[in-house]
Amino acid sequence: MGTHAHKKNAPRSVAIAILTISTTRSLETDESGRWIENQAVEAGHVVTCRHIVPDDAARIAAALSAVIRDHHPQVLVLTGGTGVTPEDVTIEAVRPMMDKELTAFSPLFAHLSYTEIGSAAMLSRAAAGIIAGTAVFCLPGSLNACRLACNALIFPELGHLAHHVSKK
Repeated sequence: MGTHAHKKNAPRSVAIAILTISTTRSLETDESGRWIENQAVEAGHVVTCRHIVPDDAARIAAALSAVIRDHHPQVLVLTGGTGVTPEDVTIEAVRPMMDKELTAFSPLFAHLSYTEIGSAAMLSRAAAGIIAGTAVFCLPGSLNACRLACNALIFPELGHLAHHVSKK
């Protein structure tokens, strides 16, 4: 079955959860998380929760597990903590939890980022994978990076991805 047939059979609406990783942002000042939420709702998806989690690997892992357990999202988007500073520990917290990694996401995102911001794109460690039947995306915290990843890669495949991930 081709991609078009798969997408035709994919759900039009999926359950999405959003975690912003930051010690400086609040729900009110979190532009990236708010934008993701608004775009998801506008596209007909259901946002099951949106939380702020401090830049701490143990707290990120615990929050991710709790969101999957308590809210059952088909897709979970984390924004923030994917850079190279010592405080950026999202990838270190999330990658060991992945049952499968979506290995094409990172190079695709890096390529798209490079066309927009040049060589600074190499500083991002965006990643994606599957954890306990939920597709998980780890994005940079910048609004432009979230827009790029969501519009070019994530949102066009939400239903298709959720359909495959939910198969038992």
